[in-house]
This record gives sequence, C-alpha cells and structure tokens, in this order.
Amino acid sequence: MSFPLLTATAALPAIGAIATAAVPAARRTAAKWLALLFSLATLALAVTVLVRFDPDGARYQLTESHAWIAEFGVRYELGVDGIAVALVALTALLMPFIVLAGWHDADPLETGSRRWRPTQGFFALILAVEAMVILSFEATDVFLFYIFFEAMLIPMYFLIGGFGDRAHEHGEEAASRQRSYAAVKFLLYNLVGGLIMLAAVIGLYVVAGNFSLAEIAQARANGSLHMATNTERWLFLGFFFAFAVKAPLWPLHTWLPNAMQESTAPVAVLITAVVDKVGTFAMLRFCLQLFPEASKWATPVILVLALISIIYGALLAVGQRDIKRLVAYASISHFGFIILGIFAMTSQGQSGATLYMVNHGISTAALMLVAGFLISRRGSRLIADYGGVQKVAPVLAGTFLIGGLATLSLPGLAPFVSEFLVLVGAFSRYPAVGIVATFGIVLAALYTLVLYQRTMTGPVKPEVSAMPDLRVRELVVVAPLVVLLIFLGVYPKPVTDIVNPAVKQTLSDVHKKDPRPEVEAAK
Repeated sequence: MSFPLLTATAALPAIGAIATAAVPAARRTAAKWLALLFSLATLALAVTVLVRFDPDGARYQLTESHAWIAEFGVRYELGVDGIAVALVALTALLMPFIVLAGWHDADPLETGSRRWRPTQGFFALILAVEAMVILSFEATDVFLFYIFFEAMLIPMYFLIGGFGDRAHEHGEEAASRQRSYAAVKFLLYNLVGGLIMLAAVIGLYVVAGNFSLAEIAQARANGSLHMATNTERWLFLGFFFAFAVKAPLWPLHTWLPNAMQESTAPVAVLITAVVDKVGTFAMLRFCLQLFPEASKWATPVILVLALISIIYGALLAVGQRDIKRLVAYASISHFGFIILGIFAMTSQGQSGATLYMVNHGISTAALMLVAGFLISRRGSRLIADYGGVQKVAPVLAGTFLIGGLATLSLPGLAPFVSEFLVLVGAFSRYPAVGIVATFGIVLAALYTLVLYQRTMTGPVKPEVSAMPDLRVRELVVVAPLVVLLIFLGVYPKPVTDIVNPAVKQTLSDVHKKDPRPEVEAAK
C-alpha cells in the first residue's frame, strides 16, 4: 500500500491545530512556533505532491479510496488534478506567512474588562482552516467535499468574531459589536448557500446512486446516466448558488467587506486568498463536470453577474475610506474576472481563471499583509489618517506599492498574465463581454493609485512621523511574496504547464472547443 500523501497533507495541519490548542496558556510563544513548524511541514508535503504530480498523466492522481458510509455510497475518495494541485500548493505556501504576520495579533490585551482569547486558539483555528481547505481541494467524493466545504465555516466564524482587528475608531465596545455582526453575517450567508447545496447533493445521489465524482462523470460521458434537463438545471443551481456565495459573486457578496474589515490582516488574507478560492475551484470541478449542459444553459446569466462584480466591485473600491474595505471590494472585482474566465468556456479563459486564483492569492496576501503592518503602527484603518509614509518608512511604502501594482495587474507582475488570458478567452467567444470587462482594469488603476497617493505621498502627518519601517519578521513575510509576484509575472510557465491539461479535460466535459480565429496564422 502506497503512502497516503494527500491524506497526510491535510492531516498534518489538523494534528498541528490539536497540538497548538493543547499548549499550556502560559506558553504562548511555544504555541506560535509550533503552529509555524506545522505550517512549514505541510508546505513540504504540498511541494512533494506538486513534484509527484505528472501533468501529462491520469486526470486524478495520488488517489485514495476507502469505504466510509457504504449504505449510502459515501466513500473517502481523494485525488488531485492540475487545478487542485496548484491550489493546494497556494494554500500551503501562504500559511507560514499568515502565521508569521499574525505573530502578535492574538497576544493578550486588557481593554477595560475585556481580554483577547488565548493565543493558542488563534493559531489552532488557522491550522484547522488549512486542513479543511486542503481536503476540499482533494476530495473527489461529492459528500466528502460538502462536509469540509461547510465545516471550515466554524473556525472562520471564531477567527472573525473572536480575534478581530484592534484598530477601530469607535472604541472596543463598538468594535466587539461590529466583529460579532461580521462573523454572524459571514456564517449565515454561507450556511444558507450550504443548505441549498445539501439539497442538491441529495438530489444528485437520488439520480446517480452514488457520490463519486469520477463515476458520475464517467456514467454521464458514456450515456449510462441520463439526467432530465430540468433536473440537471435545478441541481446545477443548487451547487452554483453555494459556490457563488463563497466566491463571492454579486449579489451574494455583501458578507465579504464586513468580514475583511473586522478581521485581522492575516485572517482577511485567509478569507479572500484561501477560503474563497474553494468556491471558484468548485465551479470548475463540480458544476462544469457534473452538469455540463446546465452550465452552458446558465452561462449568459453568469457572465452578466461576473461583469457586474467586476465593475461594481471596482467602483465601490474607488470610493472607500477604509483600507481593508477597499481591498475587499477589489477582491470582489477580481473574483468577477475569475468567474468570467471559467464560464467563457475557452482554454485561455479557464487557464487564466486558474492562474488568476493563484496570482490573486499571492498579490492580495502581499497587499493586505503590508496594509496590516501599516494599520498596526498607526492604529487606524482610515485612509485619511495617513500621509507621507514613504518618507518615514520607505521599505514599507515600496512593498505596499508593489502589492498595489500587482492588484491593478501591471505588466511584469503575476496577475497581469492571468487577467490577460481571461480577457483573451472572453474576447474570442463573447467580444462584448470582453470589452465591458476591460473597464475593470481602468478602475483598478484608479483605486490603487489613489490609495497609494493618499497614504504614502504628500506631507508627513504628525501621527506617522515616528512610524518605524518594516522589521525583520515582517520582511520575511513580504519579501518572498514580492519575489513570487515578479517571477510568475515574467515566467508563468511552471503553473500553466500544470493546469493546462486539466483545463482541456474540463472543456471536453462541457463539449466545448476554442473558437477558430478569424484570421489564420501565416504558415
């Protein structure tokens, strides 16, 4: 029996969560180092998965399959394709930086009669989320996926509501109310989506007789399983609704700005760079593969919703006063691009969408973590409270600028390649959609440059005149992300080589081919 590498990759952070939570309350520093050690060990396993994966091999590799609830056809089935491998690697890569960036975010602090929750709990919850996200990417049994898709909401709820941002202009009592509101809103939105998906999961079992993604897809492909048109469409809508909430897609997005605003910067990165990717990933893995005809039927409406997300998110980002809310609305715009690429139904669009998931995770982590370092120094999230930071903290300002330029998809930085591929894929099949989406790029330049100008340039405000520059720990967090943004910006081939075969198989599932170019290339 071969070593269960996929199980180990998910089990290690789960064990780390238990071990970190069990550290005595007085040993806070030991808990931090233990969490960092487990996150690095998980990264090592994820790299092993990446190395052992053969892009030209079978669709799902490193598979594991064991009976679980035999009476209902539920199995413990894991497997990764190129898309899943890339996102498992992204998740494992970001976790050590999230742990390091949040090193002091849960330290005890007396504020009147209130005290922050134990440090151990903060890091244990982060590792628990990592384990559930990785299992969600690896699961090839629909019911198994659903369990972890929903289970990750619980640790996220406590991370948002119990370990929120300390920078609040209205005091601790108001901050506590806002954190509770954001956490409950996050939980309710995602629970409603999950309940609707549960009904669809049960309906899929009634139709197919099992939960195995590979078996159902194979039965659909060879004609042994036939779904009535209306049945397939209702099941598709049940799955898609849950994924659109998680993604988040307009108009199901409103929980995200509140959640990111009230979270610490590392938790905000965990939300938008890691957890939300499960939604867009699942659209590719489950919606398109299980319900190909319904996916094509819903495409026009989904493309319109994606365009609204792109423009609406960017417009609202332009008008934000709060740094974290600005990044949240920018992310809504970016997720619109990802969903546009998925449902453009072209190889360029879906490759770009998958690459965008990876690049958005890195760029958002870079920008939000530097923003968190900035906010922790000043004690305010409001853009108007800053000015002239680049004169007193040039390294902080420089890394903030790089993160911002990546967010606006500047050529030479990683997100540019993915956004370009999405737009090429959209233009080739839906030219009008591609034209409208392009306006999102213009707006991204506006909100990013305005943010930098108002916080980093101009006269030095007295409140930031003594602001220290990035410390060694903070540089260890930011520098590798900046290097990755530049490397993948000029050489994205390592990622595209992994994801392209999986994208071609996904297009084959929905019986789509790339449109022929109007002008043939010269021979």
